[in-house]
Order: sequence, then C-alpha cells, then structure tokens
Amino acid sequence: MRPFIIHLFLGIILFYCTNAQSQYIQVNDNYTAQQVVNALVDSSCAQVSNISLNGSPDSKSYGLFTNTATNFPFTNGIVLSSGYARSATGPNNSLLSEGTTEWGGDNDLETALLVSGTINATVLEFDFIPFTDRISFDYVFSSEQYLTKIISQNQCNYTDGFAFLIKEAGSTDAYKNLAVVPGTDIPVKVNTVRGEGVCPSANAAYFDKFNDIEHPTNFNGQTKILQAQTEVTAGTLYHIKLVVADQGNNLYDSAIFLGGGSFKNVTDLGVDRLFETNNPLCVDEVLPLNATTPNATGYKWYKDDALQAENSAIYNAESAGEYTVTVEFGLGCTSTGQIRIEESIPPPAGDYTLLQCDENNDGVSVFNLDLAYNTITNNDTSLYVFYYDSPTNAATDTNRINNTTAFQNTVANQVIYAKVLTPYSCYSISTLQLLTSANALNPPTVLGVCDEDGTDDGIAVFDLTQRTNEILQDLPSGLDLRYYISKADALSALNNIATPQSFTNTTPFNEIVYARIFNGSDCYSIAPLHLEVYSFGNTVNDENVIICPDSKVMLDAGDGFTSYTWNTNPIQKTRAITIDEPGMYIVTVINNHNCEASKTFTVSASGPVAEAIVVVDDFNGGALNRASIEVTGIGDYEFSLDGINYQDSPVFTGLASGKYTAYINDKNGCGRYTKTFYVLDYLKFFTPNNDGSNDKWYIPYLVFIPDAEVFIYDRYGKLITGFTGSGSWDGTFKGKPLPATDYWFVIQLEGRTIKGHFSMLR
Repeated sequence: MRPFIIHLFLGIILFYCTNAQSQYIQVNDNYTAQQVVNALVDSSCAQVSNISLNGSPDSKSYGLFTNTATNFPFTNGIVLSSGYARSATGPNNSLLSEGTTEWGGDNDLETALLVSGTINATVLEFDFIPFTDRISFDYVFSSEQYLTKIISQNQCNYTDGFAFLIKEAGSTDAYKNLAVVPGTDIPVKVNTVRGEGVCPSANAAYFDKFNDIEHPTNFNGQTKILQAQTEVTAGTLYHIKLVVADQGNNLYDSAIFLGGGSFKNVTDLGVDRLFETNNPLCVDEVLPLNATTPNATGYKWYKDDALQAENSAIYNAESAGEYTVTVEFGLGCTSTGQIRIEESIPPPAGDYTLLQCDENNDGVSVFNLDLAYNTITNNDTSLYVFYYDSPTNAATDTNRINNTTAFQNTVANQVIYAKVLTPYSCYSISTLQLLTSANALNPPTVLGVCDEDGTDDGIAVFDLTQRTNEILQDLPSGLDLRYYISKADALSALNNIATPQSFTNTTPFNEIVYARIFNGSDCYSIAPLHLEVYSFGNTVNDENVIICPDSKVMLDAGDGFTSYTWNTNPIQKTRAITIDEPGMYIVTVINNHNCEASKTFTVSASGPVAEAIVVVDDFNGGALNRASIEVTGIGDYEFSLDGINYQDSPVFTGLASGKYTAYINDKNGCGRYTKTFYVLDYLKFFTPNNDGSNDKWYIPYLVFIPDAEVFIYDRYGKLITGFTGSGSWDGTFKGKPLPATDYWFVIQLEGRTIKGHFSMLR
C-alpha cells in the first residue's frame, strides 16, 4: 500500500535563499515550534496541541529545509540535529562536531536505543488526536559517524540515533518507538543501519550511501527513506516525541530529516498486490478492499483515477489497477488510502496423455507423473504441478497424489487431474490420461568385456552406448535412449546412468541394465541389456616351478586358448615349452573372446646337499645332548635321524650316546644326503676292584674317533695318565692304586676341548 492524503491545508512554509547554491539543501532556523509542526503534519483537520521544541542553547539545532538537488530524497521538510541546523547544508566538506558539553541528552531516547551517555539532544514534542486508525511519517537519518576512514580506536562503538516515540497522553506506560528497522523492533541508529566500510555493516539494504564532498548535506552518510507507522485508536489523544542526540560524546553530529507533510492520518487498504512482491491477484479472484473508518461520513473509490460508482466502505477489486479511496469525515477533513494491484494469469488448462511401457499389456503400470511436467507447463519452470484423482480434490487440494515418481494406475486409461500453479498460487486444472504401450523389443545382444584390470573379480568398465544403435535399429527417428540400473528406475525414469560410456558393473561377471526408449516424455519400450565380464578365472594364475641340476622341466600354459606367446628367445608359440635353466618365463594367451592375459612361471633351481657338518654338543648327559646339522647347497632341505620322520629344523636334542646317521633330503626332489655322527658320553664313576664290573674308566664310542686324546688329572691338577680313542684307565698311577676320590679329564676332540670329572670308588 502507498497511502497518501489530499491536502486540506499546506502547513509547510516555503523559503528560498537567493545566495545559496541550488545543488545543496537550504536550512532556515527562524521558525517557531508551531511552524515546525505545521510543516510536518499533513492535514488542516489534525488536532495538534501542547507543542514544545528544545535543542542547543546557543544556536538553533532545528529548522526547515528546502531542496532542489536531484540526489536528496525530500524536496522540503524539517531537520532536527545534534549540532547546529544551519550546518546541515552541503557540501560535505567539513566534520560537524558542534554543541557544548553543557547541552544535555535525553533519557527516553537512551531507553529506546538501549544506550547510555547521550548528549546534545534536540526534542520535538506535541499531543495529537488522530481521526483514522493509522498514522505514519517518512524520514532519513544522517550522521557524521558514518566514517570512511579510521579516526579513533573505538569509533565503531559510538552510535548516535533517533527515536519517534508515542504513547497515550497521560499514560504511565513506556513509549513505543516507531523508528525501527523495517520488519523488526531494532531501533534505527548508526550501528544498526550501516553499509560496508571501516565499521561492520548492519541492515545494509536500508543504508543509502557514504557521501562524497559534492552532496546536498554536510553529513558523511545517510539511510534510505524509512517509514515509521503504527495503528492508533481514532479520537484518542496521543503524546508524540521526536528526539535525536549524540552518544558517548558531543562529537560527530547526526540529524534527522523528516519529509514535509509526511506525518499523516492514513487509511490502510492492505499491502500492494504486485509481481515484485510475489503476491499479485489471480485472474477471476476478487479482493475486498476495506476502508471502514470510525466517524467516517462517506467514501469515494477511484480506479486508475476514474471515480467508481461504489460509495460504501468496502470495494471489491476484480482486476488489475491502482485503487484509491477518499474517506470523508465532515468539515472538509479526509483521509486517503491507495493500493496497486497486478494480475497473474494461470496457464491455460488442457488435456494431456502420458504413455508408459506395459510388458504384459494389462493396461496397468507404474508411472512417473513428473515426466508430464514439461508438456503440461509448456516448459515454464516457474510453474508448480500437483496431481489428484478428481477435479474437486484438485480445486480444494484434497488427497494430493504424493508418490508422483512411482504412481500405479488402478484401471486402464485412467484419468487424473493436474493442478498447475503460478508462483503466486493462481491455478488451472488440466487432465492427464495414463495410457500404456506394449511395444516390446527383442533384447540386444550381450555386451561383453574382458576383465583386464589386474584383479579377477568379475568387475569391469562397459561402454553401454555400443548397443545404442542396435536397440534403436528399425525404430522411428527422434527417440531418446537412456540406461538404468533397475527396471523400476527405468519405469519411473529416475536415476539414469549418468555416464553410460564408462559404466562399472556392481554384480560380478553378469548383470542386467535397462534401456528406456523415450518418445518425448512417453515410454516407447524398455529393453534389458545383458552385461558379461569375460574372466580367465584361475587358468592364468602364476606358478612357481623347481628345476634340479642337469635336468629339464616342461612349462604348460593349459588348453582352451586360441594363441600362446612365450617371452623366450626366440619367441615360442606353443602351449608348452621345455626349459633347462632357472628364470622367469611369461606366456601371453588369448581366449575365444579375444581377451588377453599373461601367466608367469618363476623357475627356481634346487639340488642335493653339497656338504654337511654335524656339530654335536655332548657330555651333557642324556636328554641334554644336542646335534646341529650344517649344510651347503642350493636346495630346500628337511632333516631326519631315521630316514622316515623328517623335520625342517636341522637341530636334534635329547640324544643318548651312540652312533647316528643324519638324513638330509631336498624337498624339491633333487636328491638325498646321509652323514654318520656319534654322540659321546662318559662314566660318572668306576670301581677298580677287579670284580669284573666297572673296573676301568673310559668314554663309550670314542673308539670310533681314534685320534681323540684323553688326559686325567687329580684334584690338584696333576696329570695322572692319558689315552686315545679306545683307551681306558684302571685307577693306578705307575702301577700303584690311587685313592678313591674325584678326578678330572680333558678331551681334545676334532679341534674342541671338553672337560669334566668323575669319581673313583673302592
């Protein structure tokens, strides 16, 4: 709505200063409080009283302004400043910080702005009796605190502001502040309406600009025109208070410019119904315009400035236009309201069909109703379409069909209803007939690819478009083909495969995808396309092969291939080859699907033991005796002491004294080797008493090592005797028996020295 009123009395006193430059506003501060209010209030019927106007004690901080500049929004009005009114005149070539510290602030302003420490307040107050239920006024807030460069560290924390306060006269209730950011309760002040600059922006949509030097006013920046308005009770006395002030200190002045005659009694006909505000009137819709106002004596309605026959408080607007009402109150007093109406025309209704594939030809299938959108809307993407089972439900938005992408018809040739809405909720209703097609096609030939990605998992990349021409062969031209993972997706035309040239199957080795053939939005047919991954399986698994010295091995790549190529020199083309030396042999094979794979034979040499040494740790006593077999050779060996039971470890423990044969076998079948060794032990005591039992001390099986030397000592380290191999000691020294006690021995055996002791008992 854009309210206005026919002026019954123009209270604005025009003035013009002949020596001023016309591009700047002109300010005259030689007016009384009554004259200032008369310039603001737009009606001779306005009942204004109890006027007061207070500001700077040394130079007036209020006045009237006129303007001929094209870049200032008001042609005339009043200015209230926290500095001197005359200083508001442009250009913007000086910093305004006027007013003494003795010029105080205003508590009501601080309450409204939620600040403290105001100073240099200019206050206009008056009582007012409205004769309609709504009042409004237009204003621009300007300030030097809209800074474009850093002046002080805390400059962004200061916030001058303005308040338009109203309450019923004599009431103890708090004031209501009408000077707020539109659509909010945020008071208008420097830090709540500000553009992007050295300080953070806030509600920038309502900030006009930062000013350069050549500006009609001497302020750094200002808001756009803002409108303060509120509902009131006609005939009730209200107290009005307009106040502007600095905050924090008396520096960087601010001012409020109020449009001349902008304080109005208005009649509200509601918001404009426009395309730009997304609320135009629908064609054939009737909008009742209600101008009912208490104490009104008559109503005059105009459409596009033409007087209408209607003279009641309510007028039914049925078409686009600019509607105005003049509300009469007697004594020549009037109030005016205005509204602009634009009309939205819904798309024309029509009869449409949607054809879906039906493999069993029973007339029932699953439809994606969304496919009809472009046809029904004629490709107008701004429209909305909803579906219903009856025209009544469509008109009342009852039982809307929600599953539009997978709707199953209940009967053949079923008709449903499409409600087509504009973005402004204007609508038409079209019919959509659901038809089925049984244009079944022969499936295309299998699309196969080789599994050549290095992992034999049945997963590969397919170019589905290789079957497009085959599927569309002999069909009408102009058809559209798309591929889908499932038949359900194909029926609903959802989730088509975005890159059919590089589709990777998800089911190993065999999978079916579905090609949907479109004729416009209709389904001509759905063709299954079988995908197959050709795999070599385990037929080309790499192998490890052993070759023995002076022997040959045959490498067989297996049958079932159409060609073989070996990496030998020269190249061989046979299924099997015979080789006589280790190495890496690679054969490349091709199967009947023309898939290529390679198989590697790693041939390693093996052979019998070249030499073996048995290291025996004996004289430990029975279970502690140990033999370790050290071998030299290129084979992989296993070990045994009986030629039957083999082990990987070359170490044998828990050996009793005696003669042993070590068997060393090449696991790869390249021969066996044997080695004889002895485990020795000694008597822990002997009894040389000529009774035929244990009369001599010796080492069993040392007889098999004739070169071994044995030396015997008494407890003091004196050498008693010695012998080799098969020798023994009878307990005498130089033919005389030695006493029963412990004796020590040292054996020199194959480069080793073995020591121990034993007892002689008598």
